[in-house]
Amino acid sequence: MGPVDWIGVFLAAVAAMVVAAAWYRIFLRPLAVLAGPGGLEVRRRPFTTMIATFALVFVSAAMLGHMYARLSDPSKWWLYPMMSGGVAIFFVIPALWTNYLHQRNPRAIAFIDAGFWLIAYLAMGLVFLLRR
Repeated sequence: MGPVDWIGVFLAAVAAMVVAAAWYRIFLRPLAVLAGPGGLEVRRRPFTTMIATFALVFVSAAMLGHMYARLSDPSKWWLYPMMSGGVAIFFVIPALWTNYLHQRNPRAIAFIDAGFWLIAYLAMGLVFLLRR
């Protein structure tokens, strides 16, 4: 058991934000069409939204950092994508999907957001893998 790599946590959160910027730039138009009129309001405080998003992603990255610090054999590279992808597939995406079902959001929006979270978590895992 080693200490949490806090630099890795920060870099993993940055990696998730980079994925978010690219992902939602690609899917902005489809999301706007799916959401309908008034569904995707322009944020009045984009800087505040980005800071809050980074803080929340940082919390997720910190948990991944904690999990990776507890690996008995960090040389097993496949544990990094397995653990980060597993958290996304078995925890984050089902929670997101449950909310979308109750809110009756279009399924396509759920797929776009689920894809983002899977790629974001895999990117965070990759950062920790590269820093081991």
